[in-house]
Amino acid sequence: MLRDRVVELFDVPELAAATLVDCTLGLGGHTEALLERMPRARLVGIDRDREALELASRRLQRFGSRFLAVHGRFDDIGPLLRRQGIDRVGGVLADLGVSSMQLDRADRGFSFRHDAPLDMRMDRSCGITAAELVNRSSEGDLVRILRDYGEERRARRIARAMVDRRQQAPIETTGELRDLVHRVAPAPPGRRTIDPATRTFQALRIEVNQELAGLRDFLDRSLEQLDGEGRLVVISYHSLEDRIVKHSLRRHSIGEVDPTTGRERAETRLVELLTKKPVRPSGQEVRANPRARSARLRAARRL
Repeated sequence: MLRDRVVELFDVPELAAATLVDCTLGLGGHTEALLERMPRARLVGIDRDREALELASRRLQRFGSRFLAVHGRFDDIGPLLRRQGIDRVGGVLADLGVSSMQLDRADRGFSFRHDAPLDMRMDRSCGITAAELVNRSSEGDLVRILRDYGEERRARRIARAMVDRRQQAPIETTGELRDLVHRVAPAPPGRRTIDPATRTFQALRIEVNQELAGLRDFLDRSLEQLDGEGRLVVISYHSLEDRIVKHSLRRHSIGEVDPTTGRERAETRLVELLTKKPVRPSGQEVRANPRARSARLRAARRL
């Protein structure tokens, strides 16, 4: 399982008594596994979802002071840690995407499996909802969001339908948006494929939560927080995220070029890649948890 691989990457002698950071705590599954396997380690769990923080804190209360819950965005890792008096850490984990709790809770508005208010905010205390985004954005902005974040080939057709529909009445629920996409961009007949609304919902969620912009900042800032030998582990769930993670880690694994010789200066490399290719879930894991099928794990060690 990917969770086992995460634990293996952090459970090394150099990090036995380190402070580790789970920047996307969710319900605390990864943090619980690390605390159980590494009895001298301390875990800081960061999440922007207050409900998730509360549930995870209850789950992890048996670990006492070895666990600390912090509310905030993962790309604010530096300031959040400094407020806790922490300058450097031995490891950083980010399991990106939407948690099972957020998907399964109809009132959160992430999933088109439930008819609910179109919200999609990971932190419901701030920011605009997906409904506000759909009903206020220009047609051009909607096309950009669907194309860039959902890789939706029919972005223009769907955006046009959103604008036409909202002139009659606002799009306020997940069911209304799902039905609109199904009507104007249905699945090809006779072909098994993902639900036609999947890419639209993904794109809106990414825009609402500014996930990709935050990811770029997070990767650079998390490496700054790592001690020597510290490790960064990132699990992504779609190609846009994975591309950013891959390029960022690869860029930091290459040293500066000596202008005189034209050769790479190995001593200027920031990280060593621990995963040359992304680690994927096993078939058994996907059968047990279909949501894991698109997961890709990448890791690096700070030099």
